[in-house]
Amino acid sequence: MSTHARSPAAGWSWLMQAVNIGRSNPRAVFGAVALLALVGLVPSVIQLVLQSGLGLGTTASLAVMAACTLAMVVVYPLLIGGVLRVIDAAEHGRPTHAAALFDTFRAGSGAGRLVGFGVAMFVAYLVLFVAVVALFGQDFSGWYMELLSASTQNDPAAQAKVLQDVPDGFGTMMALGTLAGLFFSGIYAIGFGQVALAGRGVGSALVDGVAGTLKNVLPILLLAMVVFAGFLAFALALAMVISLLGMVGGLVHPALAVLLAAPVYLGGLLMLYVVMFGVMYFMWRDVCGEAAPLPPGQVEL
Repeated sequence: MSTHARSPAAGWSWLMQAVNIGRSNPRAVFGAVALLALVGLVPSVIQLVLQSGLGLGTTASLAVMAACTLAMVVVYPLLIGGVLRVIDAAEHGRPTHAAALFDTFRAGSGAGRLVGFGVAMFVAYLVLFVAVVALFGQDFSGWYMELLSASTQNDPAAQAKVLQDVPDGFGTMMALGTLAGLFFSGIYAIGFGQVALAGRGVGSALVDGVAGTLKNVLPILLLAMVVFAGFLAFALALAMVISLLGMVGGLVHPALAVLLAAPVYLGGLLMLYVVMFGVMYFMWRDVCGEAAPLPPGQVEL
């Protein structure tokens, strides 16, 4: 399947379409993304409960964190595929609902390809991360382990001290990581769309993701710059509204301040998630076109 090169302005178009996503079926789209976000919180809740309830040490806490991460490597791709399918159904006027997010967990829904693509991307991230650290951040591993240790101990003073001792080469490593992240984000969006919506196999989706990203470097760069500026403006406005609500509520009772501010904060996060998945969907649709899915029961290898 061929991928298409788009003009630099396409990056702006993907974002604008994502901002307006869900108009035809907001309950399904926003509900599916909200369910995904709730499932994504489960590992953090498990870690918090185990650390506070069992008083786990640093090694045990890191083991729990690693186990939760590996579990989400399997589960999260299924959720992403589910969200993309809900969005696609809503955009084409087909009946759908928020709980359709979990249809990818059923047999015959392409779950193996979704998990396979997610695992492949996770391994690629790890390989790239190790390579960048080995070349430009030799002291980063030790520093990061100290930061994780301080975080698991809930010691703000220790965390602040570790953050002050940033290793040499950290800036270069972060710059390269940012560029690599942009490239991988294109592969991620296009590839997941190909697996979830076009019935492509893992290898084919990876090839399409790389080819589509290379052909659309300029739109992706423009998208990144616009998203960064827009996120800063959105975060600033959200912080001001939350602060104002907290101040007004605090005049009556601290609990009221939380009750007023929490829905705005959570609503803002939900909007960011919806726009993010919307960008993924419209980038895939624009770069790969309206790909026809494979017939039921047929899987591309």
